[in-house]
Amino acid sequence: MVTMQDVAERAGVTKQTVSNVISGRVAVRPATEARVRAAIDELGYLPNLVARSLATGNTRTVGLFVPTVATAFYADVVEAVEDVLEEHGHRLLLCTTRRDGERARRHLAGLTSRSVDALLIAGDQDLIDHLPLLAHARFPVVLCAWETDVPERFPVVTIDYDYSGYLAGRHLRELGHERVAVLASPAHSVRVEGFRRAFAADGVTVPDRAIHIAPEPSFRGGIAAAHAALTAAPGTTALFATHDVLAAGALVAAREAGHSVPHRLSVVGLDDSPEALLSRPELTSVALPKREMARQAIELLLRDTTTPDSSVTSRLLLRPELVVRDSTGPAAWVLSGK
Repeated sequence: MVTMQDVAERAGVTKQTVSNVISGRVAVRPATEARVRAAIDELGYLPNLVARSLATGNTRTVGLFVPTVATAFYADVVEAVEDVLEEHGHRLLLCTTRRDGERARRHLAGLTSRSVDALLIAGDQDLIDHLPLLAHARFPVVLCAWETDVPERFPVVTIDYDYSGYLAGRHLRELGHERVAVLASPAHSVRVEGFRRAFAADGVTVPDRAIHIAPEPSFRGGIAAAHAALTAAPGTTALFATHDVLAAGALVAAREAGHSVPHRLSVVGLDDSPEALLSRPELTSVALPKREMARQAIELLLRDTTTPDSSVTSRLLLRPELVVRDSTGPAAWVLSGK
């Protein structure tokens, strides 16, 4: 096995110089660094990461908690986090809670004794009750994609979910819709309230009976919730789904009910996931800046590992954007029978 000493002899430098180049803790003249890196490439040297972390107290590993990687939203977050970490020479340790509170608790409890430099927690569904386990963690923690109330002691980079619902509602109001229904996941109450706020601004109430909770956050859940909404209020002219997979199901339910989209029924989703472009018609959706959120969160986390300041608690709220496609149209089309 190639050793650090082998690299030093090939480059004509000391073993300590090779260590300095690899760790980056001590500046090395560019010409010398170039010789060392050339020797590393020629010999195929792989640093002993365990030994390095023991010597420096720095693992260059960041933990990431997500509820799942089975959705486009969290898959994009994971990829964005990994990309940014690679840019900074860090590795990713991924944990999924699978929306299981006990699994989340076990992961958190175990991670506090593991060798990571920092922890990013994306998603709040399973973890809010278990954050006290991090009270004595010896690494910085940042929250992202947090939709419920954020604990004051942790920095957070998240999305304005209330405004995302408001954008969807404002779009439908501008198209003249009043008889609307909402297809929602139980965790998306903030999005629903934002949607209702857009209608309330014009004196239009979205009643509780128009809010339909999907039996599961899936395509089939969207179909079921949409059928329930259209059966309960046959005069509905628009549906808002709190994420795109529900909206994709709603498009199928509309076809099954004989409703043309958007001429008889408008449908708006949220997230601007791949389903939005694959749907027929293409789905109007509110785009969430998830990659920007992941980048900002990781950069904040890495900044805390190098220049920690416990007196500063960062709060960053990113704005979503409406992407109008073919699934929405004026309410007048329904009234005119177009």
